[in-house]
Amino acid sequence: MFGVVFPNRSFPLDISTFAQIDATHWLLDMNHFVGESYDSIREVCIFLLNNFTLPPDKALAVYIQSPGSSFLFCGAVTPSRPSAVLSLPWPDPGSAGIPQLTADSTPLSAKIGVSVEDLATLPSLDVAAERKIERLALKVGENLFNFMQSFCAVDGSKLIVPTDILDRWLKKFQERAKRDPEYLKGFAL
Repeated sequence: MFGVVFPNRSFPLDISTFAQIDATHWLLDMNHFVGESYDSIREVCIFLLNNFTLPPDKALAVYIQSPGSSFLFCGAVTPSRPSAVLSLPWPDPGSAGIPQLTADSTPLSAKIGVSVEDLATLPSLDVAAERKIERLALKVGENLFNFMQSFCAVDGSKLIVPTDILDRWLKKFQERAKRDPEYLKGFAL
């Protein structure tokens, strides 16, 4: 049905590596794969196998779960997009308020979940691209703020900046991007 690869970390793994919960849900216990260093796995490539036909209105959705947290949607593959490299932004353990187990109980582990779902019910399939755009926007905004702060004065609770500050920042930003092609890549990380 599907396979996964952890880039630079594994050979292709087929569905037999996952525990099948029911006809449409599978789980990979990361403790069996990498132990407690699950958060060092930053990407997964998931792909549909040639002999499997997924209905056009369905998708294989990928979720991650840190110990004690809720599942987080990472992306999906569909018949029109049969493979994808997805970022794995592991939530902080226990971030959902799920109680951690005591020392005498079985420890919680990180998991990757895969499920067949209706395509129409899923969020955008390109979650990683949306997150990169959000990070880029935040870093550009932070750059502008820092530039403005170096020219501002304070009047009570107001910052006073020169009227041409945005033009000056944009010109500097564009010139630096032309001189150093790696400059903009630093914003997208």
